[in-house]
Parts: sequence; C-alpha cells; structure tokens
Amino acid sequence: MADDPYRYFRLEAREILDQFGAAALGLEKNGEAGQVQRLLRLAHTLKGAARVVKQTAIADAAHAIEGLLTPFRDGAAAVPRDGLDMLLQQLDAITGHVRALEASGQTPAAVSHLEPVVSSDAADDNAIRSVRTDIAEIDALLDGIAETHALLNRLRATQHSIEQTHTIADLVVTQLARPGGAAGDKTYRLVEDLRRSVSEAERRLGATVEQMHRELRQLHDAAEQVRLVGAATLFPALERTVRDTAQAVSKEVVFEATGGDIRLDADVIVTAQRALVQIVRNAVAHGIESPAIRRAAGKPAAGHLALDVIRRGDRIVVTCRDDGAGVNLEAVRRAALRRGAGADSVAGLGARELMNLLLRGGISTAAGVSEIAGRGIGLDVVRAAAARLGGTVAVTTEAGRGTAFELALPLAMASIEALIVEAGGTIAAVPLDAVRGTLLLGRNAISHAASGAAVLYEQTAIPFLWLSRVFAGERLRPDRKWPAIVVSGPTGTAAVGVSRLLGTARVVARPLPPLAPTAAIVAGASLDAEGNPQLVLSPEALIAEARRRDAAEAEPEPQRQPILVIDDSLTTRMLEQSILESAGYEVDLAVSAEEALEIARHRRYALFLVDVEMPGMDGFAFIERTRSDAVLRDVPAVLVTSRAAPEDRRRGEEVGACGYIVKGEFDQAELLATIRSQVTR
Repeated sequence: MADDPYRYFRLEAREILDQFGAAALGLEKNGEAGQVQRLLRLAHTLKGAARVVKQTAIADAAHAIEGLLTPFRDGAAAVPRDGLDMLLQQLDAITGHVRALEASGQTPAAVSHLEPVVSSDAADDNAIRSVRTDIAEIDALLDGIAETHALLNRLRATQHSIEQTHTIADLVVTQLARPGGAAGDKTYRLVEDLRRSVSEAERRLGATVEQMHRELRQLHDAAEQVRLVGAATLFPALERTVRDTAQAVSKEVVFEATGGDIRLDADVIVTAQRALVQIVRNAVAHGIESPAIRRAAGKPAAGHLALDVIRRGDRIVVTCRDDGAGVNLEAVRRAALRRGAGADSVAGLGARELMNLLLRGGISTAAGVSEIAGRGIGLDVVRAAAARLGGTVAVTTEAGRGTAFELALPLAMASIEALIVEAGGTIAAVPLDAVRGTLLLGRNAISHAASGAAVLYEQTAIPFLWLSRVFAGERLRPDRKWPAIVVSGPTGTAAVGVSRLLGTARVVARPLPPLAPTAAIVAGASLDAEGNPQLVLSPEALIAEARRRDAAEAEPEPQRQPILVIDDSLTTRMLEQSILESAGYEVDLAVSAEEALEIARHRRYALFLVDVEMPGMDGFAFIERTRSDAVLRDVPAVLVTSRAAPEDRRRGEEVGACGYIVKGEFDQAELLATIRSQVTR
C-alpha cells in the first residue's frame, strides 16, 4: 500500500456508496425503519474507514449523515423530504471526494470541507470508471494465466517424454526377462525398479498436470467474468436521476429496472449510461404528466418508468419505457418549422420521421429553457452514444400511452451462455438464447429446391446451412446422420448443420479488431484458458446466410476424395479417420507401409497420410517407394509424426513429402488445410 495508500479504501468506499445510494432511494420509496438502521451502519463503517486513512472530510460527512438519521432510527417517524435531500447532498459530496482519490491516486491527508456536487452527474459513471481502472489489473491476471498455460504445455511435453521413457523401460524389462538374457538378476531388479519409478512419476505428473489445467481454466473463467460489469451498475445513478428530475419539476415517478444480471464491458456501460441519463431525464421532464393531469386522465398520480436490459441474439437491447402522454408530434412539426425546415417537407413526415428529427438534435418541444430541458441537445447525445458503440436507437410513441426508447448495442464484450459447436475443424460459440432446439439429420431429411436447402422443423420448412461449408468450403458425408442446431431471431428461423455439439459454456464475447477480415456470420471471439481465440457467431447472420444460399446448395454431392491413412497406432488411425470423414473425405486404413503399398495397387488415392515410425518399412521409405513407382508417384503424401527434429523435417522434404505435421503440435485445422492444398476437391 506504500505506492497507493488509498487502494483498499477506494474499493471499500465505492461498495459502501453503492449500497448507500440504493438504500437511501429505497428509504424514500418504502420508509422502513430497517433501512434507517442499515444506513446508520453504512455511515458508521465509512466513517471508521475514512479515519484510518486520515480522510477527515469524508469521516465528518459520514458523521453528519449519522446525525441526520439518528432521530429516526426507532421508526416512530419517517425521514422528511428535506432530510433526505440533505442526506443525498452529503452522499454526493463524499462521492466527489472518492472520485478525486481515484483520479489522482492520493490526496492531502485532511481536507477542511467537501463541496457538494450535482447529484446525478456526480454519480453518472464514477463507480464504473473505477471498475474500468481496475480492469488493467484483471487483464494482467489474464495474461499471467495465459503464460502459465504456456508453461503447462511445456510440462505436458515433459510428461510425454516420461511416457516414452516408461515404454523403453517396459521393453528393456521384457528383453531381460527372456530366457537366456545377457543380464543377471541384479540388473533385472534394477531395471524393474526403474520401470516402477518411472511409472509412478508418470502417474503423479499426469494427475498434477490435469488438475492444474482444470484449476487454471476455472481461474481464467472467473477472471473473465470479473472483468465485466453487471448492468445493475447502471440502475442506482438512473434511479437517482429520475428522483432528482421529478423533484425539480414537481412530479411523482416510480422507477423499475430489470436485467441487471447481464454483464457487459465497462466502456459500453459508461457510454450507455450517459445516453440513458438523457433518456430518463426527457421521460420525466417531457413525457410523464404532473399528478393533477394524470388523475384527470384516469391514471395513477405517480408515473411509471421501466428500464429493461435483455440479450437478443448478438445484441444487447436496453429499453426505457414510460406511461406518460407520449411525444407531441405536432409540437415537433412546429419546432422543425421554427428551425427553418420547409413547410411542405415537414407536413409530409410521419411519426417515425418526426422521431428521427428529434434524435438528430437541435429540436425541443419544451416551452422554455431550464437546467432540465429546452435546448434540444439531450437526444442528440443519445444518438451519438449509440453510434459510438456501433448500435442503433429507435423511438416509438403513442398519444396518452407513453414513449419507448430502444437502444440496441452489439455484444462488444459481454458474458453470454453459449452452445459450443464444431464444424469444418473450427470450434465456435452460438448464443444460447437464440438456439430453439437441435436436430439429427440424415440425407433424406434435407430437401433441395431452386430456393436452396431446407429441413422440416415443427411441421414447417426452414432454410438449412452447412456451417462447415461456410468455414472451410466442405460438405459433410451424406451417408450418416449429423447434428444441427435451430436458431431463431427477429427475421426468422434456420437450421445449421455442424460436425459435433460440444456442450454449453459461459464465454466472454470480445469484438474483433476493426481490420480483421471475417465472414459476416462472425460477431466476435472468445478466448479459451490458453488464450486461443474461438469464434462467436451471430444468429441473425446465420439465418441470413441460410436464406442467401441459392440453387448452388442443391447441386449433386461431389464425389468424395479417397485418402489412405497409414499408421501402426490404432488411436491415431481412428482419430485421423474421424477428422477426415467429418471433413467429407473417404478414408481407408493401413497398419503398415507394406500393407499400404498392397492396398494402393488396387485403388487410386487422392493422398497418403503417413506415420514415420512403424515396424518394418518406415514412412520415409514408403514415400521413396511411391515416388519411384510409375502409378503412385503423383499421389501426394503428408507425414504425421512425433519426430520434430530439423533433420527429420529435411528428410521428409528430401523423400518428397508435401507436408510435415508433428503430433505433439497437432492442429486439426492445419491438417485439413494442408490436405486441401494438395487434393483437388
């Protein structure tokens, strides 16, 4: 704490101030004695913390709040309105001083007085700005996790070496145990002890590596979540803005908010909050009527202002809705005329066009200029904020029923529940709230017409899209069933065929760099625990892509290219067969180079996928044999081996291999890309 003596005080003070503001507004609405007791406890805690770090002014302000509330602690009388006003002024002063601590890192040990600040503006983005400052530390933590994972991967390589040592020890023990072995009993026992020791080291190391991997992933996921800010952070400042504005214009307004559990990037929260402050001020100042007018119209005396935050596909939608009188469209026409718009052009404008005029700024329907409204600037701030975030703003209004503002923002950085899928060797996430169900599709389930491919879902034909074809230009094999997900959005529904469903997960969607070339279906990316990017897909773009696919999708299935996999390991053969068949290739298998040569004499292959280390003829010798064969010399061969030494790579080039993939660095996408570069599909 020597470098920053207020670091922990700021954290505690922010938390107390957030609770204090919500409790104070709750006291005004409910008037419960329990709220007074809670406020007294919070003030006392803040006073003590401030005195520890010698922030006398903050401690004195907290003490003054205690003095204001103490007469009402037994609940015999409610805190009067002027008492609440004084309480909130003290709170604003404390908030301003804490913000000064955050801006400068430190401040004089004692301050003689605190200057009150404008309530809602002071609280506008103070807490969020503080969170954003702390994000640098979280990013450093995430970088550290990624670096630790890199070290863990090196440890995995060590684990592989121990596994190989264990295999060698097993072979030595087997040789020594044979009748007539050259070694004596003592040597045999020593080697047997070595084998057991290596086996135990392998077991312990494997268990430790897996545990470290799980815990690092959990730590990474937790850090990603902490990096984001809950939408509930918006609510106290907005409620305070509603309260202060209503008091200034002598109105009664009830504020309600939902969707606070949605977590967003702090920069998005800050910009959105500034726009929403303008929206709620306009709603209270212009939209909601005075109590007398509302009663005369048969409405409750208190107006209602609701804020809803929801996730809709690849967008975060914030809706602010009031039950006021609605926008006076004729007043907007008159204001536009006063600004110099042509009478003929204004007369022909409908409700939507008139609302768009309001959003452009410079038009106000207020009778005069005040601190609350009248300059026609507020809604221009809303439009500019939406544009800065790459979002949109829409307004609907109904006379006598109210007005609704809808701020639709791209995901940017947001925490989302997602369905993880694999297609064409690529792993991607689809927002779970857009997924309506899953299907298991055989060839006959997909119909083709001039308009494109379609499948039947709930007795309705919906467009169908092979995701692997978008990612890698590949179709999946038609002779087995494949999973598909059904995604839905405002524009419709579509089915998306994938290779595998990998489960659900909470991911943090990040925006892609502005210059990064991506397909339209890509909304962003998430990072796994190792720091590797994974795509986050846009449900709306998937639906549009499924509709865009035309008669080309209905073309006959191309003949699948045959590939011969040659490897003595059953596990490797099965893995490579699964990957290649998922990518649309036909696969034959051989357990040795000799068997492969025999098989290749009876069928023409598009490519050989060859291991190096095999009993008998190795992979290098196999490729040399094929290059000297008049029939096989034109068949490309790719080596897949655990040997990563430079001399081995050079040997592969010398014998004529067109690709060299190391098993320890195996990457499915790299394998498929190498094969595609050699095989004419």
